[in-house]
Amino acid sequence: MTTAVAAPFRFFSLQVVRTRSLGPSLVRVTFAGDELREFCSNGCDQSLSLFLPHPGQTEPAVPIELGDGWWQAWRELPDDVRAVMRSYTLRALRRDPLGNTTEIDIDFVLHGVEPDAATPAGPASRWAARAAAGDRVLLLGPAVADNRAIRFRPADDTDLVVIWGDETAVPAASAIIESLPAGTRARVWLEVQHAEDVQDLVTEADAEVTWLVRDHQEPDAEGAPMALGALRDAQLPPAERPYVWIAGESGHIKALRRHFVGERGIDRRSVTFVGYWRQGLTEEQLRAAE
Repeated sequence: MTTAVAAPFRFFSLQVVRTRSLGPSLVRVTFAGDELREFCSNGCDQSLSLFLPHPGQTEPAVPIELGDGWWQAWRELPDDVRAVMRSYTLRALRRDPLGNTTEIDIDFVLHGVEPDAATPAGPASRWAARAAAGDRVLLLGPAVADNRAIRFRPADDTDLVVIWGDETAVPAASAIIESLPAGTRARVWLEVQHAEDVQDLVTEADAEVTWLVRDHQEPDAEGAPMALGALRDAQLPPAERPYVWIAGESGHIKALRRHFVGERGIDRRSVTFVGYWRQGLTEEQLRAAE
């Protein structure tokens, strides 16, 4: 069976190596596989497509042997057979001394896995909550380092990096923060559900990281009231060429982009905004809407 598709992306057959809880809402799953030697990315917010099996399946059903025709064939599979596809960002990759990728980490948000959850967990959260060593998945990821699924691209002369992300963007934001070189000024706001979801981040940059804990607080129609309030009250360091990266729920992203462009006067070309999800819609519904 071949796993190749047209560059810059290809399929990678992977297995779970281990899992680690990062808090009540987050779990890190580490994957490995021989094909990862061809995995290649130089972006800290690298986007990936992960294909998961249904309960009772030993591996995800994706007809990748059809080459470029896999997508249509996958869509035509029965709902209870077709692999679950979800979009994630790469948290980390590790290579051995010979330069081969040996492991990658993906952090999963666990929505609704609690027994008394108001909204039941989706298939990806259920899978991640039960993931164990040896579980098999397929990953559609980069075969070239610089690809169109990398969004964090500050200009070389950027003199201030501003970041906001909710828990779905925490993995990408954390990887970005840890990669910033010494001398880089950064101001960061990360929003999570529980205080136990807060993580220690290590960076050489001059980075001030503020964690916003919702503790079951729900946003109102304006967007992200906690984030907007914190940002409106914040005094950013003076900068001639700031760069802003914001990612998370689509409605919140729109409100925050209006704040940075309209209220702070930052050039819209220097604001990268990525909607990872939309309130009230599954990824299948969001994909159909788009």
